[in-house]
Amino acid sequence: MTGAFLAGLVAGYGVAIPVGAIAILILGLSARTSFRVGAAAALAVATADGLYAAVAALGGAGLAGVVAPAAGPLRVVAAVVLLGLAAHGLWRTWSAHRSPAAPAAPAARGMGTPGRAYAALLGLTLLNPTTVLYFTALVLGRQDTADPGAVPAALFVAGVFLASASWQLLIAGGGTVVGRALTGPRGRLVTGLVSSALIAALAVAALLPD
Repeated sequence: MTGAFLAGLVAGYGVAIPVGAIAILILGLSARTSFRVGAAAALAVATADGLYAAVAALGGAGLAGVVAPAAGPLRVVAAVVLLGLAAHGLWRTWSAHRSPAAPAAPAARGMGTPGRAYAALLGLTLLNPTTVLYFTALVLGRQDTADPGAVPAALFVAGVFLASASWQLLIAGGGTVVGRALTGPRGRLVTGLVSSALIAALAVAALLPD
């Protein structure tokens, strides 16, 4: 039982720690809005990781064969979504810089509320087929989770969720610190432009072959 939970913790940190587009989005949301918004986005990512871990734990060997043919189209969709987010972030950053007297209006739209941030990050994270393939390979590689039964499978998924949530919340907290340190118009302009550029670059990288 304990082995399944620890395996979930290790798996969760393994998929969460590498910094990519999702981490950049969470960091940017926290920096430009609030920790509540960033935390909602962080929990959305952890939810998606937990769902994928559950599917992998219950799906077994046939899962990879189902997901693999859709990996290419899903990567294209993810890249398009990322490019859209980059463009929106760029437009919002430039608009706020040009009209510093009314910064509240752009923040109320898009992912500026906890509910919208949760929904957007959940959907975006679920578009990543690499995550479910990762968990499937891990489950099939372990004897104690390959055919686990309900309780060990639940413990494995709980470990994945807690690991992912703790790491993503740490990123959200870091974004809040960055946001407080860069409260001036120029600082927010620079961080907004850098964030949009990085997201766009990661979108292009998602289309390149592994």
